[in-house]
Amino acid sequence: MNNSVGNTARLIGAGLRALLVLTIVCGVLYPLAVTGIAQALFNDKANGSEIKDQSGHVVGSSLIGQTYNLPKQNPNDAEEAAKPDLKWFQPRPSGGLGTNSVNTQYSLILSGATNRSADNGAIDGTCTDQAEEGTLCAQVVAAKDAVVADNSTATYKVRPSDVPADAVTSSGSGLDPNISPAYAALQVHRVAEKNGLDVKRVEKLVADHTTGRTLGFMGEPRVNVLELNTALKALTKG
Repeated sequence: MNNSVGNTARLIGAGLRALLVLTIVCGVLYPLAVTGIAQALFNDKANGSEIKDQSGHVVGSSLIGQTYNLPKQNPNDAEEAAKPDLKWFQPRPSGGLGTNSVNTQYSLILSGATNRSADNGAIDGTCTDQAEEGTLCAQVVAAKDAVVADNSTATYKVRPSDVPADAVTSSGSGLDPNISPAYAALQVHRVAEKNGLDVKRVEKLVADHTTGRTLGFMGEPRVNVLELNTALKALTKG
């Protein structure tokens, strides 16, 4: 009987010591080591890839897309459609699974895609303005018409054939922070006009914020909309 009690006590003691050691190693030392390495070597990424404006205030993350819309006339009207603020470069359409009523700069609360096929709503394999409302084709046609109308100015006319795919379709996540250089270039004349800037100056701004393929061969050239608009804000105030 005494031996049984003694063995049980030793087992409990060994288990408690193992628990203490593992708690210190896995719950304290390892997280501290990983955090220290991340802060030392990847400080920006470890802190959320934050973007700051001229005054040092964090305006968002370079990893998450934002909307640039005009304030609603009735903030409590959930049915009122958001209208883009055309003085800013516009991102890709948001096509996620839900909305965020807390921070409207981030229009999605659930990341995801529509999962509609490329020919959803197509007629004879082609997307036309006759597509049934609510289908992907109807959304694409409406988005293309809006891009043409919004970005045409007195001296620059956008043709439907000029509109790149990323201007009228959302990404798989619905949170893509980047647009193609072609879509950024299409918006240059409108942004220059709305802000009273020279077109060449805005073109240079886009060129300065265009990132090439990762390692020279992975992905596509891209423009981060938040970084570009942050620089545009600094330019217009300067």
